[in-house]
This record gives sequence, structure tokens and C-alpha cells, in this order.
Amino acid sequence: MTTLNLEDQLKIIKRGAVEIISEEELKKKLEESIKLKKPLKVKAGFDPTAPDLHLGHTVLLRKLRQFQELGHQVIFLIGDFTGRIGDPSGRSETRKQIDKEEAIKNAATYKNQVSKVLDLDKLRVVFNNEWFDQMTVLDILKLTTHVTVSQMLARADFKKRLSKNEDISLIEFMYPLLQGYDSVKLEADIELGGTDQIFNLLVGRDIQKDFGQAQQVVITMPLLEGTDGAQKMSKSFSNYIGINEPAADIFGKIMSISDTLMLKYYELLTGVDLQDVKKMHPKEAKLKLAEIIVSQYHGAEAGKKAKIEFEQVFSQKEVPQDIPVYKIKNKKITILDILIDSKMVSSKNEARRLIEQGGVSLDGNRIDQVDTVIDTVGVLKVGKRRFLKLL
Repeated sequence: MTTLNLEDQLKIIKRGAVEIISEEELKKKLEESIKLKKPLKVKAGFDPTAPDLHLGHTVLLRKLRQFQELGHQVIFLIGDFTGRIGDPSGRSETRKQIDKEEAIKNAATYKNQVSKVLDLDKLRVVFNNEWFDQMTVLDILKLTTHVTVSQMLARADFKKRLSKNEDISLIEFMYPLLQGYDSVKLEADIELGGTDQIFNLLVGRDIQKDFGQAQQVVITMPLLEGTDGAQKMSKSFSNYIGINEPAADIFGKIMSISDTLMLKYYELLTGVDLQDVKKMHPKEAKLKLAEIIVSQYHGAEAGKKAKIEFEQVFSQKEVPQDIPVYKIKNKKITILDILIDSKMVSSKNEARRLIEQGGVSLDGNRIDQVDTVIDTVGVLKVGKRRFLKLL
């Protein structure tokens, strides 16, 4: 257990948090934990609906790491069962369900990724199929007695969909109940979630009370906006920064965000004192932020290298070192074929869009026709941050 007193622990826990329900209950739990030298059980659930984690996910992961460092027991719950239903929180339509195989496949990638933030030696990883796969239909139906239909329809996102005459599946009503029952099975003292999770988290408190358990404290964290500065970070909106992306891509994406959003990234994704950030020039602050985040997921050397190369390319208009090489074997090959064959783009559509929008150039000369034949050596620039040496 940590040697930090109650007030010091609270200061760390409250940084970046939107709401604590309730702070008074949290203080009592922490006081008892300190007195008995007994760690609190801190739970956060992640549905394996996609194989890759992005910086938006790390907002919760970093808060979990703080609890680890304070000596509490962090429970990383993988919702391999609930993920097959799909969380309706913040959705304007029924979420697409995934099958068991896809959930298992996605979950398998999580351990390596979360190890970049959490201490795996101090982490308890659980899968909620452990109890839900054992329950009968009758057991599941009994859970429904803990929440009323009127409570469900009072939920903001459901209300909004009803007002637009949009369908709500009965299975979506089940999700908060199942998430709440996770807290019962784990006897959670604290549960973390995004602000869009508040309804589910509060259902967990109610169900714990029904089962005769002490109610968990709910801590909500803000949703991190993506690179567009408008919508929450998500693959669906193509505004995400994946923690497994190449260092140069992470660095470049961080440099593209607004100065206003930069301060929020500092607060939620780093431990840097915000007063120190406010004293810095915005460009200097953003360069430092990008280096810090790259270093978190690729190491300090990668962070330094990405910064140097970014400044070379964008400030000094130089080409970075160690760029990939592509050998031209066919003198009639087109720029479209080169982009696809070299895997500089993920699809033919992306290649066409980049070319037609003027995002491709050879030695500084713009290429705007997809059927342009390339038969000379040089350096190809694709988009803002990708380079390819043609030989």
C-alpha cells in the first residue's frame, strides 16, 4: 500500500475526473483502506469490439495506473460476453453485434497493448463470460427485476431515439444490467467509466445494493476528442490516434490538433503540471506533448527521433532519414500502382483521393493524375508525413 495520506490520494484520483459519486463515500472507503491497509477493488470494463486501443482508451487506463501506484487492486474486465451485445451508451442506433470468435480474437491483442500503460504484475484480468456463460435463462430474467422499463426510458440516449421514432432493441436494455452484475460478481469498491457510461455505472450501484453489497463509488472521466477536435476519438470517425501506430504518425497527428485541445491532452494523457504548460509557447508545448506521448508507447529514443524528423520535414523542409525504398521494376508503372504495391496506402480509394486532392508529389512536383507513369528515381511524398524513396 502507498504511504500517501487521504488528501494526497484524493488529489491524484480527482485529476481530470468529471464526477465522483460520491466524494464523501470515496473518502470513507480510502480512510478504511488506509486504516486496515486493505487495497480497494477498482474496476473498469472494456468490450473487445475492435482489436486496437487508441489514446481515448488510455484516459481510463492512465487513471487505473494511478490507482495501481496508490496500492489498490485494479481489475481489468474484458467484456467478451457483453461485447457480443454491444453497449448502447451514446449511440444513435443499435450497435452492431460481434460473434464470440471475433470477441476472443480482439481480446487477445489487449494484454500487450495495456502493458504499455498498466503494470501487468499488479493487474487482475477477468472475462465476464466466466459467470454469464454459466447462467440459465431464468437467472438472466431474474436480473431484469432490478430495473424498471420507465428507468430505462428515462435514459438520455434512449429518450432521444424514441423522440425520433427510432427503434430500440430489447437486448440494449440488458446491457446496463449485465454491466451492473459484473460489479456484484467482482465486489467492486470503485468503477471507472467515460461520461457516456454514467447510466450503466449507476445501475451497478443499485444492483450491488439489491444484492446486499456496499455500493461502488462511480468515477467518470471525460471523453477525449479526436484529431478533428469535435467528436470523441473513435475509429468510426477516423479521428483516432492508435497506441500501436508508427511513432512518426503519432507525432504528426498530435501536432495537428488545436491549441485548445492540446491542454486537455496534457491533463488526461500526461502527468505534466498544467501551470507549466500554460507558460510555454503553444508550438513548443505541442512539440513536447507529441514527444511525451510517442515516448510513452515507443520509448524515449523514438520520441526524440520523431521530434527531430518532424522539425526537419516541416520546419526545415527536409526529408527524414530511414525512409522506405521502392524499386521500380516496370518502366510503365503508374503512381496509383506504386502507392498500392508499396503499401503506402491502405486501399485504392485512398490512393485515388490523395492523388486527386494534390497530396502526392515527386521531388516537390505535384502528381494529380492517377495514371501518371513514373519512370524516374526520386523521393515520393504521400500526404503530410509519408515518404518513399524510388530507385
